[in-house]
Amino acid sequence: MRAQRPSSAAAGNPVLALLFLWVLGWRHVTAEIDIGNMTALQKHVSFFDRNKDGIITPSETIEGIVAIGCDYAFARDFAAPVHAGLGPKTSPKDAPLPHLSIYIKNIYKGMHGSDTGALDAKGRFVPAKFEEIFSKHAKNRPDALTSLEVKEMILANRDPDDPQSWAAPIQEWGLIYGLASDKNGYFHKDSVRGIYDGSVFVKLEEERASSQSTVCRSLSFRSTV
Repeated sequence: MRAQRPSSAAAGNPVLALLFLWVLGWRHVTAEIDIGNMTALQKHVSFFDRNKDGIITPSETIEGIVAIGCDYAFARDFAAPVHAGLGPKTSPKDAPLPHLSIYIKNIYKGMHGSDTGALDAKGRFVPAKFEEIFSKHAKNRPDALTSLEVKEMILANRDPDDPQSWAAPIQEWGLIYGLASDKNGYFHKDSVRGIYDGSVFVKLEEERASSQSTVCRSLSFRSTV
């Protein structure tokens, strides 16, 4: 299956692009986060909080995406729409403008529909829903997903009343499938589990550091979706 890079959302919006470039060098105050009681979703995003201050800047997201195996241009294009969408939703009212940084404490406010349900409304892991991913969609192997099965899972979870939520799962699952699937195209259960608490990102960073490779692929979704 051929892979393709997602297009840059920032490139089509000059105002967003300028704000994004400006905020790359912008510094901010820290935000408190209870590390000992973090939800799965907070752990998931905290990988990208490179200085561990509770706030993820666009530059940190770019750094994190490069760390897991993508080149800078891909990371920049991926990070721009993520911060444009999640920054305003997670920023407290007294946060410095333009609200493009992501506040880990409030990350649950940025949750989107059309997902697997393996995280609840507060971002906590739901084991039963995670197991459903494999009981429903893993048809070739009980402990892994193929690219076709990932696509089928995404389609099965689409909320027909919320089309704006359709793109995010494609982007998120496509990126991690491209990086974490094995040479035969299988996305193993432990790697899928690692998406929810961010441990797969740590694994990918360690693998890239040892190999110094830069390979960033994403699932190709065409007219079948």
